[in-house]
Amino acid sequence: MQSRDEVFALIRAHLADELDVDPEQIDEGTRFREDLEADSLDLYTLVQELEDTYSVQIPEERAAEILTVGEAVDFVLAHNGQA
Repeated sequence: MQSRDEVFALIRAHLADELDVDPEQIDEGTRFREDLEADSLDLYTLVQELEDTYSVQIPEERAAEILTVGEAVDFVLAHNGQA
């Protein structure tokens, strides 16, 4: 099981790379759409990355409810290892 900081660091690095933004601009309160201007494809890619990396399943309807980086971290930590 990874720590909250490790999960956050991976998500932040992925978003910074994928969206070409400064990682320092991303914190747990950062909103994917409003703050990072992520589109549906960006979010789909992030979901795939999280599923592959952490062996979690994120149903499409649940993914639509994850609006901030912190909520994504919470989901991964709550479901890690529950395939």
